[in-house]
Amino acid sequence: MSRINIPLDVLTSRFNLSDRFASVRSQSLASRFANLKPVSEFLDLKRLSKPANFGEVQSRVNYNLGYFSSNYAVVFAMLSIYSLLTNWLLLFDILFVVGGMWGIGKLEGRDLDVGVVRATSSQLYTTLLVIAVPLGILASPISTILWLIGASGVSILGHASFMDKPIDEAFSGEAV
Repeated sequence: MSRINIPLDVLTSRFNLSDRFASVRSQSLASRFANLKPVSEFLDLKRLSKPANFGEVQSRVNYNLGYFSSNYAVVFAMLSIYSLLTNWLLLFDILFVVGGMWGIGKLEGRDLDVGVVRATSSQLYTTLLVIAVPLGILASPISTILWLIGASGVSILGHASFMDKPIDEAFSGEAV
């Protein structure tokens, strides 16, 4: 049986994803959400339409990913929060690791003395690791991440492909 080779670079180059992610990394968080579009414009049902062909899908996705990028970041953040709130064990494990690292850092290298028990920083980190890794495996973070990728991909790319460009923008690329 032969393997099926999928040319991912061809698919990603059509949507120009590498340049989009480079611009996201260079912006600060405040400037990132400065161009947040209003909900009435983001969910404008009058502009929803089925694209005629793949060229139109590509054109819409390229335009809408740039135009609604802050709104899509909010959608991704909301889906991330939802996925953590529905997976309590993963949320607990993340908070446990963050709190444990913060608590061990507050010791500033000193030993922890609790009654007759004395623990060094390396023993505390090891204990944190021994508790957090099995809890993390039990919390199934990989399935949560895969769900998050799928849900955000479907919702964001679905919105970007079905949301038509504004009238003034639709004719700006055509030659007169």
